[in-house]
Amino acid sequence: MSDKQVYINHTSKFFPNNPVSNDEMEEYLGYIDGRPSKSKKIVLRNNGIINRYYALDKNGKSTHTNAQMTALAVRELFKNDPNKIKEVELLSCGTSSPDQVMPSHAVMAHGWLPEMEAIEVVSPAGVCCAGMHAIKYAYLAIKSGEMHNAVATGSERFSGLLVSDVFEEEAQKLKEMEENPFIAFQKDFLRWMLSDGASAFLMSDKPNTKGLSLRIDWIEGVSYANEMDTCMYMGGEKQEDGTLKGFMDYTPEEIMNKSIFSIKQDITLLSDNIVHLGGKKIKEIMDRRGLTAADVDHFLPHISSDFFKTKIYDLVEYYGGGIPYEKWFINLYTVGNVGAASVYLMIDELFHSGRLKKGERLLLLVPESARFSYMYALLTVV
Repeated sequence: MSDKQVYINHTSKFFPNNPVSNDEMEEYLGYIDGRPSKSKKIVLRNNGIINRYYALDKNGKSTHTNAQMTALAVRELFKNDPNKIKEVELLSCGTSSPDQVMPSHAVMAHGWLPEMEAIEVVSPAGVCCAGMHAIKYAYLAIKSGEMHNAVATGSERFSGLLVSDVFEEEAQKLKEMEENPFIAFQKDFLRWMLSDGASAFLMSDKPNTKGLSLRIDWIEGVSYANEMDTCMYMGGEKQEDGTLKGFMDYTPEEIMNKSIFSIKQDITLLSDNIVHLGGKKIKEIMDRRGLTAADVDHFLPHISSDFFKTKIYDLVEYYGGGIPYEKWFINLYTVGNVGAASVYLMIDELFHSGRLKKGERLLLLVPESARFSYMYALLTVV
């Protein structure tokens, strides 16, 4: 590996349409069985989200594809000098909600960018970590010296899976949700949490000559799939023995009747493992790199719900010495859970906030419940 440094020089975002408030959600997603949701208020109280975005109109009709939103975020990077887009050498796009199984998400986004040259593209698969995997691929390509620059993206379009005519009827009782908030993290919780949008980073082996850049000091990931069963899944069904039966092994009728393409979670696995497994790796990284909580100026954890905020706080305090809330930066409440794009959107908002000062460090934490994967990174403002 070369000794080249890698920098994030520009960030951008694209949200479809206007923000949707809590009171408006069912106007876009529709009512299940013609009635307002019983769980909506409980889930919203736990997740703390007040606005999100949908690539839908109020008739439930799609207004943007995932690939289109990704392309619009990329184009936004070059709004001050559109011709610079021709200099991009690599396009690395992470998402958990591609518009189709194939072609890949990245080539579809590239197809919406005819002004780009013919370049290498890559589509990391996964859930929330997919966006970080896209950054790491671009980071490694630049650091190795193979590329001088790259664009990495994270994006999601979940709303098409959440409209009432394709969503299973709510299954949990109000009383169960009141007694155990984790129950709300089954199928119905997703309707009141997930959001659409895209964000993009322009990465380079040279920092900006004017203004700030973010140097990527390191990016690390870990998977515990070797010891953990599947927790969050789509396009399959979890079997009694813990294995996952994929959609290709179901008949077309079963795919419809069993809602194989609904997003589902194993709540017991989630509640027992998502936080503490992430903390194990934080401690190992901090110890190995000689990093303490005092070295962190801005902590950007991707959380799917405000319900997890105190749990992650306690985890970091136990494993890493504690990071006070005044150092935290989270925009879940105003943009919703945008999956693979969430960490990008936090960085983008902070990057443009005027709050960053040279020498400050940003610690990123992205958990993924699919089969318990985690990504971490440290950035320095230069």
